[in-house]
Formats: sequence, structure tokens, C-alpha cells
Amino acid sequence: MPTTARTYTSPSNRGSVIQDIVPPDAKQTFATIGGRTLPVFTAEFWTSKQRQASSLHEISYRACFKPQLPRFFIDRLTEPCDVVYDPFMGRGTTIIEAVLSGRRAFGNDCNPLSCLLTIPRLDPPPLQDIAERLDRIKLVPRVKTGIDLSMFYHPRTMAEIVTLKKYLSGRKKSGREDRVDRWIRMVATNRLTGHSAGFFSVYTLPPNQAATQANQRKINKDRKQRPTYRDVKGLILKKSRSLMRNVTPDQQSRIAEFAKLTALFTGGADKTEGINDSTVQLTATSPPFLDVVNYAQDNWLRNWFNEIDEAEVARTMTVARSPESWSEGMQRVFDELFRVTRPGGFVAFEVGEVRKKNLKMEELVVPLGLKACFECLGILINRQSFTKTSNIWGIRNNVGGTNTNRIVLFRKPS
Repeated sequence: MPTTARTYTSPSNRGSVIQDIVPPDAKQTFATIGGRTLPVFTAEFWTSKQRQASSLHEISYRACFKPQLPRFFIDRLTEPCDVVYDPFMGRGTTIIEAVLSGRRAFGNDCNPLSCLLTIPRLDPPPLQDIAERLDRIKLVPRVKTGIDLSMFYHPRTMAEIVTLKKYLSGRKKSGREDRVDRWIRMVATNRLTGHSAGFFSVYTLPPNQAATQANQRKINKDRKQRPTYRDVKGLILKKSRSLMRNVTPDQQSRIAEFAKLTALFTGGADKTEGINDSTVQLTATSPPFLDVVNYAQDNWLRNWFNEIDEAEVARTMTVARSPESWSEGMQRVFDELFRVTRPGGFVAFEVGEVRKKNLKMEELVVPLGLKACFECLGILINRQSFTKTSNIWGIRNNVGGTNTNRIVLFRKPS
């Protein structure tokens, strides 16, 4: 069972920090990495159940972790109003969870989609405003698309998507884009493709990426399916209601208060000039996995809808193909994390098992943190019996995928 959350107070015995935050039934072993013998704790530190956090998190993004992961460390290693940071913020999980916890949040990502998906949920508009705005937007049922997406969408759905795209583009270019437009853009981006009638598209791959046009044609042929009409406005409003369904008045108040103190950046995690030295109490992050995820290619349809230059994203988000190249880039990130972390602050660096467990990423990560002058306190392995993503991809749990969260915990010496 997960340990009870507590507010962090600096212990006199530095080595006791990791023991203090793990449940008593955690299995403890030891590993020698980078010339250091480190404690390794294995347990189910947070629930494996789906949808056990704020509904605001429920947007899709490739290789994202559950909100319970950053919340575990936020509750135990920070105090209210501390700065919590994620240099690879993805869909903004750490950012949203930090704000909901009454912490200041800093975030960064090379992919401009990251800010597009995160910012609106830090300033959610009333549902009535969303409904009224959608009602005012005229979605034309017949319009030239300029791109063949007939393998994904019914012609009428496609026309509605294109007119919505043009409306949002015009609002942004004219400087009239507001919180309601940004919310609609975020939800529409999230609904572009998926595997249920809640998405704009015919059945396709999981909702965190888009198949190529050729692959979608093959999917349609294999499944003997054709795109049917989907009500774009109706689905946006339905998803908006779902995202806000369990946000309490207290949480709304906290979001309004701490979102004003949030700072988000688009750029490399190894050079975050917008963050001052010794500012961050906790970094809770998961970097791009080695040779696993191609964020530019997977997001090609989202980039098209939001007029993001896919070639530029590809240049800034190069996929590391070898442990050596991955480590070289991450060393610069750790050096930057050491600069922005306050003395006594922490870095919870989540990595997965890749290449069928033949490469445990913590063996690469520990030496990088040590070289940057962090202390390595140990490794937490969150093992779960069920992971929804594994079923989607047809991967056996704890065998072929990244079903085990492996978190290397570092601290900056006081």
C-alpha cells in the first residue's frame, strides 16, 4: 500500500530521506552503480488504477506518466509554495499536479505542443463560455482541405476540422485569441485521433499519436471500416465536461492562485535561462526514452492542425540512438538541473526499462547525476500488476514494455 503523505522537513541524517518516504513493506536490495552502493526499494508506491487523480489530467500524450508519480514526491519532499519543476513536461502532468498541490510550477519542453496542452488547463474557462463560443463558430460542412485525410475522417467531419483550424489560426494571428480559444484548441488537438467514438477519427492507433496515412488505410482495410460522421463541436464540449468533472471549488481556487506563479518555457532542457540559480526544490521528470519515441513523427497530425513546423520539432527533438549519445545530452541536462536546484533540493528522475529490460536506464542516469555533483540517495522501483498502455500495444505487463517506473532520487548537497 502507498505510504501516507507527509510534508518534508530536512532530516539531520541525510541518508534517511529515501527510507523515510517508502512504505514499510517495500522490498530493499542494493545495487552498485557508478562506484556507489545504493539502496533499491521495490513496491507499489501509488495506485495502478486508472483515473484516480484529477480529471484535468485526462488528455493524451505519448509516454506520459501517471499524476500519482509526481504527487508522491511533491507530498513528501516539498512544502506549500515551493517550486516544482519538469524540464520534459510533455502533457504537463507534473505542472498540473504541482499547482493542484499548492506549489509553484516551472515547466519546459522542446515540443511547442507541450505548452499548448498545458496552459489552457491552468486557466480553465467556465463550461458555459465554451458552449457559447462553440455555438458562435460557424463550421462549414463543405470546404477544401488541402490535405488528404479521408482515411481518418468523414468528409463532413474533415470540413468542420478545417474550418475550426482556420478560425483558431485567425484568432491567434490577429491577437484576439483568449482563454476560451486556447481551451477549444487544446481539446480539439486531443480529439483528433483515437480508438473510440469520442474522437473525431475512425478507429486508429491509441490517442497519443497518429498513424501515417498509409498505415491508416491498412488499418481501415484490415478492420473493414470507413470513417463515419463525428460532431466536432459536440465532442469538444463533451470532453470539456469530462476534463472538469471532478475539479472542486477549492481546486479551482488553488489553480487560479498558483497558475499566476507558473512559468513555462519551450526549448532545450540543457539551457533554461528563464530559471534563476538555486530556485527549484523538486524536479519530477521523465526524459525521452532512448530510441523509443519519435515525438515529431507521432504528432504530425497535431502539428498540422496547430500549424507547427514538424521539421523544426524534429530538429529540436532528435531521438538518441545509442546510450552514449543519450548520456551526452542528459549530462548537460543534469548540469543545468544542478544550477537551478536549491541546496537540499531533490531530483526524482524517472526512467523506464527499454530494449526488453536489457538496458536499465538507471545505470546510465546515476553516473550523470554524480558527475553533476548531486548526491544519489537511491532508486525506487514502482512495480504494478496492470498497465492500460500495455494492453493497447499488446505487450505483456512487466516483460516487454515500460511497466515499471524506476526513479533515481538525487539531492543537491546543502
